[in-house]
Amino acid sequence: MSEPRVQPTPVATGRLDLLPLRVDHAAEMAAVLSDPALHTYIGGFRDAPEALRRRYERLVAGPPDPSVSWCNWVLRPHAEPRLVGTVQATVTEGHTAEIAWVVGTPWQGRGYASEAARGLVSWLGGQSPVRTVVAHIHPDHHASAAVARAAGLAPTEEEQDGEIRWRVRLHV
Repeated sequence: MSEPRVQPTPVATGRLDLLPLRVDHAAEMAAVLSDPALHTYIGGFRDAPEALRRRYERLVAGPPDPSVSWCNWVLRPHAEPRLVGTVQATVTEGHTAEIAWVVGTPWQGRGYASEAARGLVSWLGGQSPVRTVVAHIHPDHHASAAVARAAGLAPTEEEQDGEIRWRVRLHV
């Protein structure tokens, strides 16, 4: 069984534009994501601009499985002409969207991640196949827990790879 893919569209919040990811965002985003501290809880490592470009090429091309959608956005504040972070959602045929976010270190503490996550969850609520939104958060990552809570998610008793599964049901 295969459902239609969900395609990211621009999303505007009070202070941010969530712009669908393009390959040409890689050079600017490599600088935004360059602080190794960003990877403390989420793993991975900072990508050089060319490696990030190759990763963005794969993301923009989409998954090989037609029952899965990769929706990725970059964040641009209305008041600044630069990118400051990303949000993403992987939507599966089980009507679930798994979301994540990251805001570059210089822009943290301004509420951008919470605002972007709220905007993303709201947008997902308008996508007919999406009924549940989940996020996986390291139990010591208090800032991400606050973002999840601000977006309407609540922690569950479920754990995956040492992270707590947070969830909100959009459609019953």
